[in-house]
Amino acid sequence: MDSVSDIWNPDSYLDFANDRVRPALELISHIKIENPASIVDLGCGPGNITAILRDRWKAASISGVDNSSAMLDRARAEYPDKNINWKLESINDWVSDKRNETFDVIFSNAALHWLGGHKDLFPQLMDRVATDGVLAVQMPNNFSAPSHKLITETAAEGPWAEQLTPALNRAAVAWPAAYKGWLHPYSKNVEVWEIHYTQYFDGDDPVLKWISSTALAPVLSTLKGTMRESFIAVYGRRLREAYPKNAEGRTVYKMRRTFILAVKD
Repeated sequence: MDSVSDIWNPDSYLDFANDRVRPALELISHIKIENPASIVDLGCGPGNITAILRDRWKAASISGVDNSSAMLDRARAEYPDKNINWKLESINDWVSDKRNETFDVIFSNAALHWLGGHKDLFPQLMDRVATDGVLAVQMPNNFSAPSHKLITETAAEGPWAEQLTPALNRAAVAWPAAYKGWLHPYSKNVEVWEIHYTQYFDGDDPVLKWISSTALAPVLSTLKGTMRESFIAVYGRRLREAYPKNAEGRTVYKMRRTFILAVKD
């Protein structure tokens, strides 16, 4: 996710908008700055969370950064009157470009887990937080869940194995203590916590639909034609076995999320 990409589908992503917004609202509720002058949303996607930031802090200068032109096109179309600066750029490039600029709030919801090198990345982000400002991050940390493990297993066992190796997202989210250690030189007030969300999905193959617009997207964009259809068939069957419908005909899906909040000293 380091370069500009259009593998992301805003329509599919927003099919589960209510479930996806819950962790973002949780994170926002912990940000205690009353009147930040500048806010940046890194990995803003279709802009629905950035719009919530705008509604909370109406006087702030707000930017949304993402490496997907499709996502940003959706954001511009949905929120033309929100006075948000949408910028097409990878997060790594943004970190390099903004080395001399600071922000009162650097916010990132469900994006930084795509990037490796957190030991270096998080201190670099804190360098760009203004004094008394906040770094607020939420990342899915579901790499050990069946839905994610089955991506790796299915990718390794089929004729697509060599082709898919570069598209697989390795577990990048560290233990909570690691983030506390990396951020402690910048902040005496570092909070790291986890929430396990239980989601109830209706319909057929809901876990496949959920993950197709997130963790599975790089895989699906790599495969074409019958190879893509064959992968989906095999992976979908394994998902149905791992996540059977309950007695009420619904599918239960558990999602682990890691939250990080650090106030700059």
